[in-house]
Amino acid sequence: MGRDGVGKDGAVPARQESAPISRRRLLGTAGAAGAAGAAGLIAGGAAGAGVAAAVDAEPTALATVGSAHIPFEGARQAGIVQPAQARGHLVAFDLVAGADRKAAAGLMRRWSDAVRTMTAADRPAAPAAYDDQVAYDAGPSSLTVTFGFGRSFFGRTGLGAALPEALAPLPDFPGDRLDAGRSNGDLWVQVGADDALVAFHALRVLQKVARDTASLRWQMSGFNRTPGATPHPMTGRNLMGQIDGTNNPKPADPDFERRIFVPAKGSPEWMAGGSYAVVRRIRMLLDDWDHLPVARQEKVIGRRKSDGAPLSGGTEFTPVDLGKVHADGSLAIAGDAHIRVAAAASNEGAAMLRRAFSYHDGIGADGTPDAGLLFVAWQADPLKGFVPVQRKLDGGDGLSRFLRHESSGLFAVPGGAGKGEYVGQRLLEG
Repeated sequence: MGRDGVGKDGAVPARQESAPISRRRLLGTAGAAGAAGAAGLIAGGAAGAGVAAAVDAEPTALATVGSAHIPFEGARQAGIVQPAQARGHLVAFDLVAGADRKAAAGLMRRWSDAVRTMTAADRPAAPAAYDDQVAYDAGPSSLTVTFGFGRSFFGRTGLGAALPEALAPLPDFPGDRLDAGRSNGDLWVQVGADDALVAFHALRVLQKVARDTASLRWQMSGFNRTPGATPHPMTGRNLMGQIDGTNNPKPADPDFERRIFVPAKGSPEWMAGGSYAVVRRIRMLLDDWDHLPVARQEKVIGRRKSDGAPLSGGTEFTPVDLGKVHADGSLAIAGDAHIRVAAAASNEGAAMLRRAFSYHDGIGADGTPDAGLLFVAWQADPLKGFVPVQRKLDGGDGLSRFLRHESSGLFAVPGGAGKGEYVGQRLLEG
């Protein structure tokens, strides 16, 4: 995939779609897309690989939002390299008692067929069997649905021999406060769309399709900035107010493919062209953060809050100079600054593609907001991507005092489906 944001599998990011706009699509233009992601886990969560292209693109008229579509079929699943949409749902399911490999294959075929219909450029309102008219007036609105398999799925379906080594359980990190009921799962689904009703409708259809085969384990919903909310495309901000998405790996990087996707001759074969998703619900302790003066917040992150430029100088996209010192000998980027601790240079080159959604689930009993980041990190091998970076962050990141990791999951996300195929077919029928 190049800087224009078009993937090798032909996927077109929502902000670059130029399909004709029908009256029906014009009626469905409310929605949102794209946002942020940047170095590390928080100052790097949401925009994903499309952030550079989005910042350079021409403004998107709101009337085009509903008509934008991202193909379901392709060598890779959609929802990985495209900019994160305005609305998102992360969902895990567990197979019901008695559901075997055959039942799982049937579910993946039904799910894939439903998504193929809902993401079509000139789609019907809904798959006929599940037409509830929730998204009846809207176009596809950059809808993507991405499927993954958890470690427990392989034991439940008798596929233990196909379990990837890279799907080993994530280690325990000292700072974690994980809720087991909102972690892991047999099956994982990521839904994203530029319109809230389109995203909800897709989730509802998937839930109905799964009935009698898989039950909901947990569900989390998030959001990003709406297209047209700024005078021109910009890197978004997270709920801490920090510009978020600057230093993600770029498709133009020579090692991008190797770091993010399992190679064609990868192991196991059914994962070729796929990726591994680490999913974390990261609560931001916003009241504590907001009590810090802006200058102190900037030192914690290592970037100016106003424009995202590194404290070592320059503008937002100026490479960070970790060696720069002030006249008094102090580091321009503090030793525990988030962008220093998370940098690939500080982690033996470890990197991951961060694509996330912010969330806000109300005010807790203690009066503080239950808000933060639904973090999704993509990599070819989590033992070489997320794990070493999180170990470093957990022990030495100044930002960690303002974060709480509350749930976690790791999922194998296979390559995409061709015409007439379903996601995971090579695994389930291999």
